[in-house]
Amino acid sequence: MKKTIKKLLGAFCVMLLFAQSIAAETLFPSRTDFRDETIYFVMTTRFYDGDPDNNTQCWDGQSYNVGDPAWRGDFKGLMEKLDYIKALGFTTVWITPVVENASGYDYHGYHASNFSKVDHRYESEDVDFQDLIDAVHDRGMKIVLDIVLNHTGNFGEENLCKLFTRDWDADQSDINACMIPYTESEGGKLPDNYASLPSGQQYDARLSKMKNTGGVNYDTHNYWHHFAHFNWDDPTRWWGQIAGDCVDLNTENPYVTNYLVQCYGEFIRMGVDGFRIDTSGHISRLTFNKAFIPQFHALAEQYKAARNNGPFFMYGEVCARARDVTYRNQKNLSPYYYTWKETRDYAWDTSETSWDNIVVMEGEKGNHTNVTSVDASAVDDSGDSNLPNSDNVFLEGNEYHTPDYSQWSGFSVIDFPMHWNFRSANEAWGVKSGDQYYNDASYNVVYVDSHDYAPDGAPESQRFAQPQDTWAENLSLMYTFRGIPCVYYGSEIEFKKGCPIDKGPNIALKESGRAYFGGYIKGSANVTDFAEYSNATGNMAQTLSHPLAQHIQRLSKIRMAVPALRKGQYSTTGCSGSFAFKRRYTDATTDSYALVCISGGATFTGILNGTYTDVVTGDVKTVTNGTLTATCSGKGNLRVYVLSTSLTPAPGKIGVDGKYIYTSSPASIADPAWDGTQEELTDDNGQGGQGGTEEPEAPATPCLETADEKAVFFHAPQEFGSTIYVYMWINGTENRLVGDWPGTRATALGGGMYKFVVPETATGDMSSWMIIWNNGSGVQTKDLTYTNHGLYSGANKDNISVTEVVSLLCEDLPETPTNTIEMDDSGLKVYAATGNIHIVSPTVQSIAVYAADGRLVRQIEVEVGENIISGLPNGFYIVGNQKVALY
Repeated sequence: MKKTIKKLLGAFCVMLLFAQSIAAETLFPSRTDFRDETIYFVMTTRFYDGDPDNNTQCWDGQSYNVGDPAWRGDFKGLMEKLDYIKALGFTTVWITPVVENASGYDYHGYHASNFSKVDHRYESEDVDFQDLIDAVHDRGMKIVLDIVLNHTGNFGEENLCKLFTRDWDADQSDINACMIPYTESEGGKLPDNYASLPSGQQYDARLSKMKNTGGVNYDTHNYWHHFAHFNWDDPTRWWGQIAGDCVDLNTENPYVTNYLVQCYGEFIRMGVDGFRIDTSGHISRLTFNKAFIPQFHALAEQYKAARNNGPFFMYGEVCARARDVTYRNQKNLSPYYYTWKETRDYAWDTSETSWDNIVVMEGEKGNHTNVTSVDASAVDDSGDSNLPNSDNVFLEGNEYHTPDYSQWSGFSVIDFPMHWNFRSANEAWGVKSGDQYYNDASYNVVYVDSHDYAPDGAPESQRFAQPQDTWAENLSLMYTFRGIPCVYYGSEIEFKKGCPIDKGPNIALKESGRAYFGGYIKGSANVTDFAEYSNATGNMAQTLSHPLAQHIQRLSKIRMAVPALRKGQYSTTGCSGSFAFKRRYTDATTDSYALVCISGGATFTGILNGTYTDVVTGDVKTVTNGTLTATCSGKGNLRVYVLSTSLTPAPGKIGVDGKYIYTSSPASIADPAWDGTQEELTDDNGQGGQGGTEEPEAPATPCLETADEKAVFFHAPQEFGSTIYVYMWINGTENRLVGDWPGTRATALGGGMYKFVVPETATGDMSSWMIIWNNGSGVQTKDLTYTNHGLYSGANKDNISVTEVVSLLCEDLPETPTNTIEMDDSGLKVYAATGNIHIVSPTVQSIAVYAADGRLVRQIEVEVGENIISGLPNGFYIVGNQKVALY
């Protein structure tokens, strides 16, 4: 079906691409490098759900995310809403990593388990990653892929250290079902008893195979760094593991870097337009310059036709949570440092086997040429002597000059200092004092907040919580000053303003800055160009009408129409005003010169004479004495006076007045009137990626292998998720019976029923045993007394008790045709709800109700339609040959 659909749509897509390319070129004729772009940052799984059948929960956090699967958005959903992104005016979409992941909370994509494959949870039967890339390009847009070079997750990596076999046909929300340990007896590395180990020991077993912890040289090829302790504020951060789910790769090993380049090179071949490189600050610049940047650019050149011959752009996350442009007096840890080539030539061994005969134990770097060179570069670049300066971003008076890129590394960066100062435009404005340290600051990617942080004091841990007019002023500066604007999804409506950005599996995603956005963009629009659309419907229409969304749309139009605002060098000389500057860009076909003031008027002196038009008001001024005075008031309001030149005539007024950009008074814009479903939950909870609205699986019948078996059972409430642990101890002592917290994993019987067989090693009298059922992620029962053969159940974690003592032997279980509640051949459907058994019957008939031990407990005549059986005690029943549980 998928191939058929592609063939049918192929000719149409070609025509669509042609038509949209013409439209884009009409408004946007000089789109030659990535400074011409504006970027919309999407966390794919949290953006829009185009295919409920691939929804699934993560292994952790399930109790918090009922009705809101962590893996909810997908490629298909993003494709469906590309027109929304284009309607806002964005030309580029940056998406989170797409490779296969494995960790307790991996919906974001930063915990790779297989760099060579796209994670199935993003894909649909009729949509894969290539389809998404093609759909982006069909709209005249570009796509930036987030990639990770620094680390893997802690479940190994398929082609570097295989620790598991992933069963993609199994329930992906159940770690026991989908992750099959690759053990020593099968030729793997994990111990044969791995599945029965407590979770902490399981983690240690995995980590040791990559990090050589425990004194054994498992990682004989040195594919990972083994360095242990590091400092965030010195070059040791290039060698250490930054988090438990981020196991640091040996990026100085050519085998590793070549493998990464090969894997990510496939996405270049497919046509992605750029990479955002995660955790770049934890890799040395020398490693980038030797092992990554040249290879990626070579591949980009080889496959440029896949990008319509457009440029390939890379920018890195060099995290610098500090106000100063130089990060805590460490030049070689500062973002600007990564934009430069090396100042001297360092030796670099490119042999893929060069690490194989070097033993590197825990806490060591290894005696290798590349390690020696990286350490030498750290020393050489620790002071000011090797710190280059550049005037590439600055005007010489009013004159644009040809930039000198001979020492550019080929790598740009997120402007972390500006981001960290963007609590207000005034604070961010001061960051320009360090622009000379970048090779060219006009290539910096600039944002206010992201999936990780907000600006310092905003506060940093919450989605931007300052007043709306502060947002507007920040955007006005971001869209007109040097740098490439980037906006995190939902910021156009202050989505989740003041909510914690990220607290992992310890809060509900819907209460965080990574909440699901899809409900706000239900609907459609007829998009004819960037920020040009009509006939918007549904919640999408309301979202596009939000004052900040309208502000972004107008800023987008202004920026697209004035090349100087995108690629121009700038100067503040002769510019009086709070935020006042001039910019100019020239090439063979362009001469664009603009004067900008924000949130107040300004006087510009020593400027070029000629006729200027303000693109905000349409005001025309003729300058003959080198002076122009602009009048402007209102926070976030601006004036952009553009000089008409022989190559680039000034446009007239662009866009219509809004709440923050206007001629004399702000427009009145009504608050969006969403339909009430903008934050709705799903009805299937995404279990196993199956989607749909089928009845839940009936709990399995608890049974004993032998009458003297030491075992207990647990019918887990939904908040516990699908991974259950048992923690046991002797009352009044520290004597743990089944390992350290969270204990040992229970066996899933099906339908939320679990069994735990107490090991023979458990000591003491059973009457002194205590037990806690838990999910290893913060959801747990209270301290409970152990009751042998007891079935523990209850409405929630605070109300769990022994509700039955099981006596049924497994060999005596009645035969039943199925363990799921579904229609049988006669069309009968049976399920439990609100303490009653519900029977939906297509005919009048007699139905027998049996207890789980085979006793007849009720014989009833049912009518056509729904029938309710009440008054039965909690337990398991066979009704019309179907198993059902009351609890």
